[in-house]
Amino acid sequence: MEAPPPYSLCNPNKKSTIINRSYALLHSVAISSLIFYRLSSFFHSTPSLPLLLAFTSELILSVLWLLSQAFLWRPFTRQTFPERLLQDKNDGELPAIDVFVCTADPEKEPPLEVMNTVLSAMAMDYPAEKLSVYVSDDGGCGLTLYAMKEAWEFGRYWVPFCTRFGIKTRCPKVYFSRFDDEFLGQGYEAEKERIK
Repeated sequence: MEAPPPYSLCNPNKKSTIINRSYALLHSVAISSLIFYRLSSFFHSTPSLPLLLAFTSELILSVLWLLSQAFLWRPFTRQTFPERLLQDKNDGELPAIDVFVCTADPEKEPPLEVMNTVLSAMAMDYPAEKLSVYVSDDGGCGLTLYAMKEAWEFGRYWVPFCTRFGIKTRCPKVYFSRFDDEFLGQGYEAEKERIK
């Protein structure tokens, strides 16, 4: 039996790898020379406080630069194929997905926006038994809890509506703010008005 095609491919970028590694090597030599120069100057004369502070800051920045090179050492491009995921939807081999929506402050993150995010995640075109949506309210706000209860009530109508008519825009706020509307089948307009 032939293996199914992958959902994504990672292609290493060889030209960028050579350039990034050459730059890292050159930069490492420069940093090593600077550190060697600073250390040797400390042995020949008594270091002053400003020189020690400058040396300490250079060491810290060198370590930070070294840690940032891990992302550039082997760059690659990722190519995804979401249409293959849709083709395999009936195979039952799709992985379970957990969606975490985090919120803390209802002033900065209005509960209506959080609930639009939750409803969008709940209405994804994915098997319901393999999709879990969690809301983490670090602020413990009662308003967010109330909004979540209301979103759950609305979701009982919204999710089947999206599934039945094949709605592509799953965020209620965006969907109802659109002006362009196409005919999606018998009973669509009446159902849309009822949901709205």
